[in-house]
Amino acid sequence: MRIGIDIDNCISNFDDVLLEEYIKHDKELRNTGIVDENPIYISIGMFDWSKEENDEFYYNNIQRIAMSLKPLNNAKEVIDKLKADGNEIYIITSRDNGEYINPEKMTREWLEKYEIYFDKLILTGRYEKGPVCKENNIDIMIEDSIKNCEDIEANGVKCYIMDTRYNKQETRFERVKRWNEIYSKISKLYKKDKSIEKINVILDTDTYNECDDQFAVAYMLKSQDRFNIEAITVAPYHHDNDISIEEGQEKSYQEILKICNWLNFDTENKVFKGSNGYIENGYNETNEAVEKIIEIAKKNDKTYIMAIGAITNVALAIKKAPDIIDKIEIIWLGGHSPICNNNKEFNFRQDIQAIKEIFESKVNLTIIPCKGVASNLKISIYELEHYIKGKNELCNYLCSRFYDDGIHGIQTRRVIWDISVVAYLINKEWFEEKEMDCPEINKDLSYTFNKNDRKIKFVTYLNSDKIYKDLFDKLVEKG
Repeated sequence: MRIGIDIDNCISNFDDVLLEEYIKHDKELRNTGIVDENPIYISIGMFDWSKEENDEFYYNNIQRIAMSLKPLNNAKEVIDKLKADGNEIYIITSRDNGEYINPEKMTREWLEKYEIYFDKLILTGRYEKGPVCKENNIDIMIEDSIKNCEDIEANGVKCYIMDTRYNKQETRFERVKRWNEIYSKISKLYKKDKSIEKINVILDTDTYNECDDQFAVAYMLKSQDRFNIEAITVAPYHHDNDISIEEGQEKSYQEILKICNWLNFDTENKVFKGSNGYIENGYNETNEAVEKIIEIAKKNDKTYIMAIGAITNVALAIKKAPDIIDKIEIIWLGGHSPICNNNKEFNFRQDIQAIKEIFESKVNLTIIPCKGVASNLKISIYELEHYIKGKNELCNYLCSRFYDDGIHGIQTRRVIWDISVVAYLINKEWFEEKEMDCPEINKDLSYTFNKNDRKIKFVTYLNSDKIYKDLFDKLVEKG
């Protein structure tokens, strides 16, 4: 769930500090005291100041006052809990309203000072939050302004109104008074609306390689009710007489950004380039993707890595930080069914040593074989266009990419292999799997299965109809 939160009077004690400052200045001005205990706003009618006196004090002191604010009771703790539950935190404030010299810098410094977590900070002008919430796919907004609440809910986003002196008469919006109450309400709402637990995931993808990775990236992004997307890492790929691994990295990286942009997914600190070589060929460098995999694995109790390319990045992360193996689980699309006599498949043959590193590591591993399992996801351009063409710009792009993937030329039928890994973590009931002894890899790339203590899972069947129905429903849905 994506949660939007205002700062002043929602996270901070803005009104309390402002009132203290007004009382202090009133004593210096005329010492008349409060003339109206229940005004709409402190700055309008509570004291007998003229508009000029109020404006002079307010605008000369608001920057200082804002920096002196403190978080409301339990605000930080509850925000941390909401994030730990898998939610995304968007701080959305109207401080870009002309009152502050450098509102973004000031706000970031205040949030950092009090260690208030956020995935994204958005500054708007006055009464501009409705469209911003809609554009960023906010599910719940916590706000104190009646006018902002009106605008936010008019844009289809649910709003909790934080109880303050100036909105007490408002009854249209669900009212909250304390942060523990906010947590309780959001937790109940989440449990009511979501029938499955949200899990932490990393997608490791050679996105520009063919056309199936683009479908997988989009499928994951459209399944954020299931996934807390920690990172998308770029896996290496190379075809004979084709672009270099470095060029493929850049093309994949740009492809990920393009798809994320279509689906309004914030890519800041989310997308990372990976290995420029294969362990098979002596590559052993640390890179952004490997570092991020290690970092995420160490901070979470459990992270699932969906690997849909050469498994180099993941193998390097385990090689460099073997202590992460108890905190991750890998689902990899690679090789063929154990009943086949070889594994001469693109993901498998690119970096055989990386696979051996994974096999030897004891990490929890599920393999979705290509031939014999994922190959059941073959579909035609005619079916694809029937279900998704014309629904949105992304769907049109996926159709055109399917028809001509740039590698294998124009084809009317293909297998969209990579969606299998995403679907597996969405609903395992669509799959059958078997625990087996971890095999040895022979020189001809076939498997030999000898009895041993190292167990891994092989998927043996998938329900392509259910997977495609879920994929198409999500690709065409709005939002």
